[in-house]
Amino acid sequence: MISHQIERFIFWSRWLLSPLYLGLVAVMGVLVVKFCVELYDLAFKVTQLEAQDFVVKLLGLLDLVLLSNLILIVLFAGYENFVSKIGVAEGNVDRPAWMGHVDFSGLKIKLIGSLVAISVIELLKDFVEIAAHPEIPVHWESIFWQLMIHLTFVISGVLFAVMDWIADSRVHKTQTARSHK
Repeated sequence: MISHQIERFIFWSRWLLSPLYLGLVAVMGVLVVKFCVELYDLAFKVTQLEAQDFVVKLLGLLDLVLLSNLILIVLFAGYENFVSKIGVAEGNVDRPAWMGHVDFSGLKIKLIGSLVAISVIELLKDFVEIAAHPEIPVHWESIFWQLMIHLTFVISGVLFAVMDWIADSRVHKTQTARSHK
């Protein structure tokens, strides 16, 4: 009887994650405001900007979009994997195809892929700025560490994918062995 109550309480505790996911929704709202401010700034300065500066500002907007996508992936997949199914999305034509099919392993791969994309945009912004403003001294140590962080994300992504492939292969072999018995 006591163990049943403890298990119910532990199972219920997953709802403690709900405020965290609601916080992510609020963060997405903040990102929308930031995006609108940056877009407004870009639109009204477009004629004054050099091509490279325009590209840097555009990459900044893309960075905000990718960050929002990352938050949405964590929000949907995390909530569905750890709290509850999102029932209102069932049967909805706008429901993303991956929603409800991303397990923890898939979530890791999607997250690392998003981090690699964000990282590469940050590097690209820096390289475009270096090319656009050769008179400004370059902090090569900072660029070096950005490259190292980017490579760490890439290598981590590859290792996650390899580990998942190995795990899937083992599961498949086990299932095949069981079906032949």
